Amino acid sequence: MAGYKETPRQKMISMMYLVLYTLLALNVSKEVLEAFLVVNESVENTNESLTDKIAGTVAEFKLQNDLNPDKVGPYWNKAQEVVNKADNFVNYLDHLKFKLVMVAEQKDSLFVLQNYYFDSLVPDPFHGNKMVTKKFLNLRAVKNKDRYNDVTNYMLGNETKRDHIGEAYILSKKMHDFRHYILGVMQLDSTSTKVGLLTNEPWMHYENADGLKQDWETHNFYYTILAADITIINKIISETRIAEFDAVQFLFRAVNKKDYKFDHVEAKVIPKSTYVLQGGKYEAEVLVAAYDTKTKPIVKVLRGADKITDKNIQRAKNIQGEGGTAKIEFPATTQGPQKYAGVIQLIDPATNQKVSYEFKADYIVAPPSLTVAPLKMNVFYIGVENPVSISSPGLAASQIHPTISAGQLYKKDKNYAVMIKNKVPGNKVTVSATANIDGRNVLLGKSEFRVKRVPDPIAEIAGQTNGKIDKNTLLAAGAIIPNMKDFEFDLYFTVTSYTFATIMNGDWIPKNVTGNRFTPEVLKIIRNSKRKQKFFFENIQAKGPDGSIRSLNPISLEIK
Repeated sequence: MAGYKETPRQKMISMMYLVLYTLLALNVSKEVLEAFLVVNESVENTNESLTDKIAGTVAEFKLQNDLNPDKVGPYWNKAQEVVNKADNFVNYLDHLKFKLVMVAEQKDSLFVLQNYYFDSLVPDPFHGNKMVTKKFLNLRAVKNKDRYNDVTNYMLGNETKRDHIGEAYILSKKMHDFRHYILGVMQLDSTSTKVGLLTNEPWMHYENADGLKQDWETHNFYYTILAADITIINKIISETRIAEFDAVQFLFRAVNKKDYKFDHVEAKVIPKSTYVLQGGKYEAEVLVAAYDTKTKPIVKVLRGADKITDKNIQRAKNIQGEGGTAKIEFPATTQGPQKYAGVIQLIDPATNQKVSYEFKADYIVAPPSLTVAPLKMNVFYIGVENPVSISSPGLAASQIHPTISAGQLYKKDKNYAVMIKNKVPGNKVTVSATANIDGRNVLLGKSEFRVKRVPDPIAEIAGQTNGKIDKNTLLAAGAIIPNMKDFEFDLYFTVTSYTFATIMNGDWIPKNVTGNRFTPEVLKIIRNSKRKQKFFFENIQAKGPDGSIRSLNPISLEIK
């Protein structure tokens, strides 16, 4: 028996083992022995409940970390480490049960999986309500539940040697390591019994029926039948999950509630815009951060003030808030910097007293201006539909009327597009816009842009301009393709002609081709080519979207 103070649960399990050993000594029938399986099933049910509790705690932990990662993060990271280490140890224990069944049944892994295991859904603690599939042992289906010779040798090593190389010694070391890891997390002394998984601790001793000392491994696995071994391992899983749950709970409680719940209330001003056109109006939302939306704050606002004081609060404008926020708006009649101050008053739910939170903000009232920005590049290209964005702060798109000095400017989806088909004087164009503001036609501004022709494409065959190529790849390509490298616009060039050439029997054989495709004659030459024969595609001419003819790069390919 163990030489330490056992908990009531441990005493109950020890008594169950004693009953099991007694039944073995009496050599009772399998039918009677199988009644012991009820104990194993009870432990398995307990383990499932523990897994659910851990998943719930981890989910709540994760939520608090999402709300306040700076405060909760270190504890949450440690909790994740605890869960991962526990899962790794439990996975080892599950595999150990699997190996013991294989040893007792003397069957391969596929037979054991197909006949003695079933799938079940379990919660994934790191993904909320997500469920994952896991395999579970159906011990009742195992035929040799009373076999002990083979499993004893597997757990303790060969009986004639007993050289401590059996799996039980590996198991006890893993239990010892995990136990001391949990003790470290929970800041407990190594002699603490608050964490189970006790094995060959210095203050513990084990004895057999004759009073002779034993180590933990022999005490638990010497001539115990498979059913008992599985139950013992499930008990270890239970102690592992309890230790995991206690450690996660310890870390969760270590985060003080004020660290992950809001303990600071600060007034916030969220303006609709800090840049207001003269003649428009300034709008902003004033809200109290971290307060419940059911609150109804009272807001007092005074324009031109830096602070609300007892002297000027009577001149402040009252605004009734709703849902924890209040909207304020001022007419923007004067250009230049503007400022205002205010105070938010609400009832503190903890004291039921009125609490005031001050705020202040500033903004600028500016004259009308125009923003014209090309969406892809800082130029307009000839023969290409150039998308542009034309807007003016504070004005709706329908109020703006843009024009261009050359070419065409027209509406395109939610923005605009510019099309210039020919060269323009000075290679520059000007975009300007007007808007009707309060019945007046106001010039918003002008922007000047360079006009350029689109760059030359790169002529390619099967994505290559030179180098070695497989004959079949070259035949399959069948054409020269002009590729616009690193160019933002969707446009296409058309190859109008090229010269194909190669050396055959020491003679230079050129062929002039119209279009970009390989002619049947070209294909025949390529098909009959030999290894290391070179082909040259030169004088490649291509027509661009602006109608101009471009001479493209030559292509030189060698058959592999």
